[in-house]
Amino acid sequence: MQTMRIGMAQINPTVGDLSGNTRKIIQSIGEAKALGVNLLTFPELAITGYPPEDLLLKPHFIEQNKECLEEIIECSSDIAVVVGFVDSNNDIYNAAAVIYDKKLAGVYHKIYLPNYGVFDENRYFQAGKKCPVFIIYGVDIGVTICEDMWYETGPATVQAYAGARLLVNISASPYHVGKGRFRERMLATRAADNVAIVAHNNLVGGQDELVFDGDSLIINEKGELIARGRQFEEDLIVADLDIESVFRSQLHDPRWRKDTPWVKKELEQATKIEVSNGYPTITKPSLPSRQIEPLDELAEISQALALGTRDYVRKNGFKKVVIGLSGGVDSSLVAAIAVDALGADNVIGVSMPSRYTSPGSKSDAEALAKNLGIELRVIPIEKAFSSYLETLAEPFKDTQPDVTEENIQARIRGNILFALSNKFGWLVLACSNKSETATGYTTLYGDMAGGFIPLKDVPKTTVSKLARYKNRRAGKEVIPSSVLTKAPSAELRHDQKDTDTLPSYESLDPILKAYVEDDMTLDQIVAMGFDAEIVMKAARLVDRNEYKRRQAAPGIKITPRDFGRDRRLPITNRFRE
Repeated sequence: MQTMRIGMAQINPTVGDLSGNTRKIIQSIGEAKALGVNLLTFPELAITGYPPEDLLLKPHFIEQNKECLEEIIECSSDIAVVVGFVDSNNDIYNAAAVIYDKKLAGVYHKIYLPNYGVFDENRYFQAGKKCPVFIIYGVDIGVTICEDMWYETGPATVQAYAGARLLVNISASPYHVGKGRFRERMLATRAADNVAIVAHNNLVGGQDELVFDGDSLIINEKGELIARGRQFEEDLIVADLDIESVFRSQLHDPRWRKDTPWVKKELEQATKIEVSNGYPTITKPSLPSRQIEPLDELAEISQALALGTRDYVRKNGFKKVVIGLSGGVDSSLVAAIAVDALGADNVIGVSMPSRYTSPGSKSDAEALAKNLGIELRVIPIEKAFSSYLETLAEPFKDTQPDVTEENIQARIRGNILFALSNKFGWLVLACSNKSETATGYTTLYGDMAGGFIPLKDVPKTTVSKLARYKNRRAGKEVIPSSVLTKAPSAELRHDQKDTDTLPSYESLDPILKAYVEDDMTLDQIVAMGFDAEIVMKAARLVDRNEYKRRQAAPGIKITPRDFGRDRRLPITNRFRE
């Protein structure tokens, strides 16, 4: 039986850390050799990290990435390696190097360059034109990069018709809720349609707003799962592939005897490159059994938020974070995420009570800090607030207190958090959620102030579900039950409730999804059964608060369309329905 042992190194590189990423790649090569791996793959642009954005406009960055590739080639004795890098030849290409036994055997250039949502690859790269098939250990192997595999009649199909029995796809496919399940169905379809094994190696890790979930997959020619990588953590997935089974399946599939016109034309681009004909005879150790179950939705989101927070903090050189603890569910969840990401010793909570802070909010913040094991500092803002009111007494003469005085309190708190950040080098984590960000129910330079916003793309109703999930997972009350049952309030005036300004979040969140993520018209949203007045109010709030969102700190994308990289609207904009 003709078999090949494949390894997929699902690594977490750092954008721009060329030497660090190279060390990580070389270390993985050594681990794979010890397991008897014949072919080892790495994710898309593993050497540079993804996405490198305008670093790609720096010629010396391109050259150094190619020098790192040479270093990797020197460490490839007795193994075949596919690794993502930036190639240059009159222009630059998103590329995969195919290496064998200290030689660069060939290069594949990505053909389909995504330029939607969070992707801007047409800004930087030239598209490839050829679909080479690499003969490695006598096995025909097609190599593609991420988006290339998403097209039904794309490069992988051309490679399969040219004889490829293994389709390697190196990828940097970012996470959002439901993406993994969709991606798995798509890859299973490609494998079955092309009657070839698909090995999809996805990136893992946080990069600014994006989180890459790993979840690498090997799927056989029948569309059946062979192996799965862990979600949201580094992994080395190793499996023995039955290449002979692919040939038997092709013999039973009549489609492979039917040439279509487009295939005949495209096959002209499917050149074959012989890398190694002889099959390695090295002794292979037995592989341990491997059973990785996919996470449910709340577990996925929780791990995505922890990974995104951890990588943003660590990759930007911070050790500790500071969070304003109001006693509400948002700040409680952010603190719990931060502890998951960084450990309790690296999280500082700050309670900043005012004349409007309820005794319950104070005690809830204290209980949360105790449950999480984090340090809590109490810094009342009454003196500062009174001083502001005294200072502004003359300019505000003959006016009534309003949202202005409310926002002063929020900005005092933001100022205190950033004073602590400056003094001790802590990163401020802000606690706004997507519902608040969408409607502008947050204070610019106040509770919006922060270096990072973990919940920026998390709707309020999902925040509540995640808080309850945290308690279930811990098997005890981490976030106090009183936090989960109290009515949401900013506590910036007496008896204030969020519902004084906004519809209930249970009504608001599905309207925001329809308007912001799905671009539905107001009439369409009303037709879904929502009150017309509430729909109009929500849309007005979203439309007039773009200027606030543009000034917000980065936060983790977990929905199909977030504010920032996905949804890009002009601030100066008079279009209204």
